[in-house]
Amino acid sequence: VTSALIALLCLSAPGVSLLVPQPNINATVAQNILLSIDYSCEGVATIEWKHVSSRGTTKIVEWRSGNYVNISTGYKDRVTIFENGSIQLLNVGVRDAGYYFVTVTEEHGSNIYGTIVVNVYEIIYEDLHFVAVFFAFLTGVSAILICFMWLCNKSLHLFQKTTHKLTGISLKILSRC
Repeated sequence: VTSALIALLCLSAPGVSLLVPQPNINATVAQNILLSIDYSCEGVATIEWKHVSSRGTTKIVEWRSGNYVNISTGYKDRVTIFENGSIQLLNVGVRDAGYYFVTVTEEHGSNIYGTIVVNVYEIIYEDLHFVAVFFAFLTGVSAILICFMWLCNKSLHLFQKTTHKLTGISLKILSRC
């Protein structure tokens, strides 16, 4: 299906081709991600990346192969561009989730488009928190059970001493009779 879509896109823009090898990317907060593409065209190409999310559309970068580069101020310190048209986003956050659209425009005006969907997940420590609370609960219960067993053991020894004394007194009384 992917290769059929790529072939269809290549046919719609003569002289320009675009390959998006990984159209879906899953990342966690603070990771670096590579939005990888590979393009070819007969002349000089202009490459433009945009980010579309529920917050709106943001232009990330635009450059012409070989010379002109225009990086948006919001991405100045967070984006690295590569000659093959790919970009790398550094230190992604939840706000970076969404659709990334790349447009490759040949100098004669023919365009081709590509899309990458990025999902960014937060690392949630709820499971670790649950384990810690459960471990504390088990530790408390075991401490209570140890105390209860100690108390039972002391009570048993006290009962045995009392019973032993009573048995000794009963034997003395019976021996006098």
